[in-house]
Amino acid sequence: MSPHVPHSLRTAAVGATAALALTACGSQSSDTGKAPAPQGVVSQATAKKIADRYEKVNNKANATQDEKLLATVEAGQVYAMDKAVYTLYDTWPKKDQQDYAKPFSYQDRTYVIPKKGSGDWFAVQAKSSENRTERVLMVFDKVDGTYKMVLSLWAAAEDIPKPALDKDGLAQAVDADTKIGELAPTDIRAAYADYLETGGKKKGKALTSTQPVETAKKTYQRSSTEGAAEGKATEKFFAKTPADPSVYALRTADGGVLALLPLAHKQESLLKESYRSIANLVPNDEQSALGATSGPLITDTFEGQGLAELTPKAARLTNVDFQHVDAR
Repeated sequence: MSPHVPHSLRTAAVGATAALALTACGSQSSDTGKAPAPQGVVSQATAKKIADRYEKVNNKANATQDEKLLATVEAGQVYAMDKAVYTLYDTWPKKDQQDYAKPFSYQDRTYVIPKKGSGDWFAVQAKSSENRTERVLMVFDKVDGTYKMVLSLWAAAEDIPKPALDKDGLAQAVDADTKIGELAPTDIRAAYADYLETGGKKKGKALTSTQPVETAKKTYQRSSTEGAAEGKATEKFFAKTPADPSVYALRTADGGVLALLPLAHKQESLLKESYRSIANLVPNDEQSALGATSGPLITDTFEGQGLAELTPKAARLTNVDFQHVDAR
């Protein structure tokens, strides 16, 4: 995924109207006569090769919106989102198309590699040659025997807590079903979706107020009071299972847990009964490109991802990224 997708194209809100000071892993060699140091899921050299390959292939795929080529280096949630980006490419202004297709590189990389035996995934944090103000945290996991990028979140460096590393420089992966206080990393998705569905009256109560949470709450308030189509239609949100429900979690240096997780929901716009005999909902250009046609009902689907920090006292969803992927 190119890091310079214009923010206007990545749905930062959730509706359709259209200092991580990571330390590189230490040497895994051992002195003669000593027990060998624990191994990581992959070596740092291997992690670098995987990230290098991703960068090269992703640039080539972005240049021609080749989703089959992209599938050789991406999978899961990120691939579901980026396939939709390719579909929508022709609806963008020419400048945005040119910016997206422009090659980029991941710079100032650090590799977060869990100990071998704790799964097949690792993370990479980097800056982009096209984005100097944020850092990206990418998760690479083994899919059908090949390492592919499955999650990718951009955030200010200070929004990504420092991971806990052992004496060998290896990160500590955490079972995503483990409760840290009130919630486990796998519970964050449903708690966030509750803000879109009810304004946070149920499962959402366990989430600390953050900008993404407040934005979702305002989206619910607007949709439930104003509806859609200037009040001629109702607008409701429903949670859905993400394209890939996998959640990844790491112990942080402050004793908490950093979670990278998928998010997904549907948005239903339904013409009120009194208007159905005289009017239709008309999809915008983006909805049309994703398959919607005129009628009394339009259902939009969004796939996304989030970054959360969990401690025994709080569960903070600090960053979210959504992509409009379907409309019917």
